[in-house]
Amino acid sequence: GGAGLLAAFPLVYSVLMPALYIGVFLMLAGLIFRGVAFEFRFKAGSHRYLWNWAFAGGSMVAAFAQGAVVGAYIEGFNTLDGRYVGGALDWLTPFTVLTGLGLVAGYALLGSTWLIMKTEGHIQQWVYRLAPWLLAAVLAVFAVVSVWTPAVDSSAFERWFSVIRLIWIFPLSALLFALLVVRGLRRRQQSMPFVATMGMFAFTYLGLLVTKWPYVVPPNYTLWDAAAAPGSQLFLLIGMLFVIPVILAYTAWTYWVFRGKVKVGEGYH
Repeated sequence: GGAGLLAAFPLVYSVLMPALYIGVFLMLAGLIFRGVAFEFRFKAGSHRYLWNWAFAGGSMVAAFAQGAVVGAYIEGFNTLDGRYVGGALDWLTPFTVLTGLGLVAGYALLGSTWLIMKTEGHIQQWVYRLAPWLLAAVLAVFAVVSVWTPAVDSSAFERWFSVIRLIWIFPLSALLFALLVVRGLRRRQQSMPFVATMGMFAFTYLGLLVTKWPYVVPPNYTLWDAAAAPGSQLFLLIGMLFVIPVILAYTAWTYWVFRGKVKVGEGYH
């Protein structure tokens, strides 16, 4: 990911990495700790619960860091002549803490609706009860961030409120999918809550993309300012034409192999 970003948009890499070193490091450290904990819990015996907590902690740190990075992107970066001139902790603000907590709740909601689809019995019933609380937390953060964003980014205020725009279709669609999540949970549907949660996430991120377009390093540099030479992008594109289909095919095959419910006693561990 980082190498591809450097090749296609070197200015983005040169600004975002110094600005977000600590946040990105925390995210990677959480993901590494999560993977290690998952393997060690298999052999931990009586101390397995410690590795369970380690797995949960690594997952939460990774999700929080990712959400904080998104919040920092919304706020923008201090740059001068194509260089980051802010501090190492400028990315950590009350706003980014809120977006970090929101993404923790959002990923927990995705996980709970996935468990509804993949499990049965007492686990499924437990996540049926948990999911509405997680959805409420996500919507609360969504509402606060929506009100707060124009305060930290004046261009967002102008884009959203200057005139009636089609941009409103994105938050309204996200709210519609949230209602579908509620409906699916109340009717004890198994697939709809997860599908609707993915739709809610998709339209939320699309709304963010449209809000910031065409800036890739807000508030100063656009997509075209940050782009590498056409020859470099063409070289990268040719490689991606081979790599991305392989990744998609492998991912689709993985989901096909592990389709259906997870039964008691089945699984790697």
